[in-house]
This record gives sequence, structure tokens and C-alpha cells, in this order.
Amino acid sequence: MIPFAALRPQQPDALLALIAMHRADPRADKIDVGVGVYRDEAGLTPVMRAVKAAEAHLLSEQRSKSYLGAEGDVRFVELLVDLVFGGGPRNARCFGLQTPGGTGALRLGAQILARAAPASRVWVSQPTWPNHAPIFAEAGLETLVHPYFDSETRRIAFDAMLGALQQSRPGDVVLMHGCCHNPTGTQFSPEQWSVVAALCNDLGLIPFVDLAYQGLGDGLDADGAGMRLLLEAVPTALVAYSCDKNFALYRERVGALFVQTANDGVGGVARANALALARSLWSMPPDHGAAVVRTILDDTGLRVTWGEELDRMRGRLNAMRVCVADAHPALAPIALQRGLFSLLPIDAGVVAAMRESHGIYMPADGRINLAGLNETNLSRFLDGLLPHLETRPGVAKAAASISLGARR
Repeated sequence: MIPFAALRPQQPDALLALIAMHRADPRADKIDVGVGVYRDEAGLTPVMRAVKAAEAHLLSEQRSKSYLGAEGDVRFVELLVDLVFGGGPRNARCFGLQTPGGTGALRLGAQILARAAPASRVWVSQPTWPNHAPIFAEAGLETLVHPYFDSETRRIAFDAMLGALQQSRPGDVVLMHGCCHNPTGTQFSPEQWSVVAALCNDLGLIPFVDLAYQGLGDGLDADGAGMRLLLEAVPTALVAYSCDKNFALYRERVGALFVQTANDGVGGVARANALALARSLWSMPPDHGAAVVRTILDDTGLRVTWGEELDRMRGRLNAMRVCVADAHPALAPIALQRGLFSLLPIDAGVVAAMRESHGIYMPADGRINLAGLNETNLSRFLDGLLPHLETRPGVAKAAASISLGARR
């Protein structure tokens, strides 16, 4: 038998292909609004000053590179509890483990669910981050999609979402973005979070919250408030957390998985299984990024510095949203969205035309990273986009409801 002969060909990663195309484009004024990392006004993804200071401290004070154990940096997880939950779940029903990024947290959570309830199905929004469904599928769980985004109003199709979830079964999992939905930039209102919590209780659904952008929407507390409301209302839930974006530690892969269980006894068994699974998946999580975050959160001065830097990042993103939204009625809903991403009201043909004629690079679905825009390239971006836009009735109605004062 020929080794690997049974493997099926795989489609190349579309985002990696887009990066390669952008790199090969010789035009000096090309624009990248595709890659999902924060960029400053100069188009760079800098190392935060708080991170640099924490790394300098570790360089001088760290005495060992020995293993930490499958649970990772315990103090890092403890400090994240305050940041993520705001003084919320910190009893034996809720435990946390360090993971390699938010992706590692999602995969570990998927593996726990597959071991505990292999017949559970996972409901994900349409659209969602492209890696969500593959992560759960690789763990052996079936994924189903529910409506989420209304392409006419550019807002959450909340009633359609609730209607679709009525088809769920007790024990099914519903994956939710904690804030700053990728790719649409939308997010639930507090009232919608309450409705979702009630739905989970009524239908016996297990919420799994992916909180990847805390602090880049409306602020650290505001971005976690809806998730906290949900966790207070339901007995069982999972949270995948990422520090890659709000600490700009993308290549360090810093994250954590938190699991809330119905009672203390179940929590202890679930934690033991999580540790065993983590041991088989990556043995021990990487230390450096988590140590950096721990150092920042454990030091009052560094925490203040980091918070100020995060505020500036968020302010730049939201200011850029207003600039884009002001350019055309069809873009007005972008001002009310949050985080790095938004979906433009264009199709794959327009995306290709903008790339060829103006050197503007984005995925085929029209998802843009607002951080890829700045004062230098904004006008060129709009020159490439605006001729392709139409003001459909639904969009015009949504735009009319947004006052300039509210947008600013």
C-alpha cells in the first residue's frame, strides 16, 4: 500500500492565496484590507509598548524555561478571569486552562464536547469565521448553520436566527461571537443576549462563546458584558478566549478555554478530561506569550499602559468606520458595527474588479479589515469601491435610521 494514497486533495487556503497575490503585485499604491491583523496609521502591526516592557522584564528576571504543565500558566489564567468575567464565575463550577491561541481553545472545547456528548450538533452562524466549522468537524462533531446576517439591512437577522434554532435538539451547542462578529462586525444588544440566554435554557442548548476581540469593540467591560449575562443565566457553557488581537501577540498564540459546568462534581471531572485532552493535543502550551500577558496584567503601571494603547487602537478602528460609512448610504451600517471586520455590499465579481483595476485586496465575500485603511489610502479605496455600490431600499432604510451624531 502506498502511504497517504487514501488522502483527498485539499483546496488551498483562500486567504493565504490572497496574501501571495498581494505580495506579488508590483503596484506601490496597492491596498491590503484582507489580512485580519490590526494595523496602525502607518500600515504597521507594531509590538505594543506594554508588551515590550513585559518582555524586557522577563528577559532580566525569568530564571527557567522548564515545562509549566498541561494547564499552562496558572497565574495567567487567574488574571484572565478578572479581565474576561469581570469578577464573575470563579467557583468550582468554572475552570480555565491556557491554550495555544483562541483556535486551540476552540479545538480543546470541541474535543471535550465530542467526548462528553458525541451526538451533539454544533450550530454556527452564516456567515462565520471560516475555521469554525472545520475545527468542530475535525473533532468529529456535526455542524449546522443558522441565519445570522441580513444582506439587505446589513444587520443581524435575529428573528431568523431564533427560528432556525427552534429546530435544535437538547444538548446541541450554539457557537456565538462574544463581540465584534467576524466577518460582519455586528454584535448582539444586551436585550438580544437575554433572549439568547432564555432560548438556551428553554431548548437545552449549550452556548460556546468565541471571545476573540475583547477591547476592540466598545471597551473591555462592554465587550464582555453580553457574555457575562449569558453565563449568569445558563448552567453549562464554554468560552474560547484569545489574547492575540487585544495584546497584538498574533504569532505567540495566546489563549485560554473556560468551561462552566452545572455543579462542582461535574466540573472536577470535566477539568480532568480537559487536561488529558490537552496533554494529547499539544502536551504543554507555549509559555512566552502567556507570560507577557501575565506580566502586564499583574503590574498596575503596565496594565494602564496596555489599556491606553488598546483604547487608541479601538478609537482608530471606530473612527475609520465613520469615515467609510459617511461615503455612501449603502455603507452607513458600518458605523454601528465594531471590531476589525465588515462585509461590503458587493459580490465576488466586484472584488475581482477592484483588485485588478485598483490593487485593492480582500476575500471574495467582500470582508474588509478596517485597520487596513488610513488617511493615505482611504480616498483611493473609496474611488475603487463607490462606483460599484447601489442604494437598495433595505440599506437606505437602515442608513436613514443612523444619525450623524449617533455615528460619532
